[in-house]
Amino acid sequence: MSDKSREYEEVDITLLKELSEADGISGAEKEVSRVAKNYFEMYADEIDYDNLGSIIGLKRGNKNGPKVMIAGHMDEIGFVVRSIDKNGYINLLPVGGWWGHVMPSQSMRITTNSGSKIKGVVGSRAPHGMPADEKERVIKPIDFYLDLGVDSKDEVEKLGIKIGDMITPDTEFEIMNNPNYLLGKAWDDRIGVAVAIDVLKELKDINHEANIFSVGTVQEEVGIRGARTATHKIKPDIAFAIDVTTAKDTPMDKGGLKLGCGVVVSILDASTIGNNALIREIENICNEAGLDINYDCMVAGGTDAGNIHKTLDGVISMTLSIPTRYMHSNRLIIHKKDYVQTVKVISEFCKRVDMNILEDLKNNIR
Repeated sequence: MSDKSREYEEVDITLLKELSEADGISGAEKEVSRVAKNYFEMYADEIDYDNLGSIIGLKRGNKNGPKVMIAGHMDEIGFVVRSIDKNGYINLLPVGGWWGHVMPSQSMRITTNSGSKIKGVVGSRAPHGMPADEKERVIKPIDFYLDLGVDSKDEVEKLGIKIGDMITPDTEFEIMNNPNYLLGKAWDDRIGVAVAIDVLKELKDINHEANIFSVGTVQEEVGIRGARTATHKIKPDIAFAIDVTTAKDTPMDKGGLKLGCGVVVSILDASTIGNNALIREIENICNEAGLDINYDCMVAGGTDAGNIHKTLDGVISMTLSIPTRYMHSNRLIIHKKDYVQTVKVISEFCKRVDMNILEDLKNNIR
């Protein structure tokens, strides 16, 4: 089995840094899409988009070969400017699921229509003299504000800030003290986008029967929207959603999946049940390739597979997850091993899948 302690130097750190630091909440993913496009131009035979903005990189196989879709969503949770008060404070409107405890005193940045980045800090209160019940109360995300360090609304407007502008965490990518641990914002789900890109890189000089569609989807955090439109455009036979799952290896989250555990197969979540025969194929590849395999079941939440599997007349699909600490916050941590092994298992599947394997998968549910 692969060693968690070895340094996974094959990881493209520049790719991960660029994807993590790009700003792109649901409905405003273009900055992320441009990063993905730069890499697709190196590894894909064709680049296309759906009409919501999901980007699709195709590496062709046999014209009549099966279509395989690999989807990671580009959008991150964030905010938009809800209003600007007379003193220049920005009232926030959450886009995606935030927990109030992770927000006070965090640095955020506004992206204006012209592309300027304006930094601010989320307001908080000093605990001195605060009543006990107020200290224990979780403030609703919509009740927070952003302090830009200005005197008035007029100053804010002169910065080019308007209602509806995107607000994202102001977080730099970092390699941590153990170089296998990577910190950044938006691993949910830029790491999935990176997997989709790196699979095409792994297949660059490989002949294969399948037509491989790597997709950066949009608007997953607000209803798994881009996955539906991208699936209609591609009409895949088989699909993998790549997303994150909660790592439970901290003093606050104990037991279950750990960073550095390897491949994580999602059996089910609140939006989908993984195709049993496809799961068995992935298990076989893991065993043959010496990859570690783990299982995840979530009673809440979902991934792009939630809409992919029920689009058209149904798509054979499943989710592969990457454990992540501190999901839906300003700073998340992942492990290189989990990323490398996920790329490996999907790449191996893409190399071997053909019409016979597709028919076997279909026959399993007939």
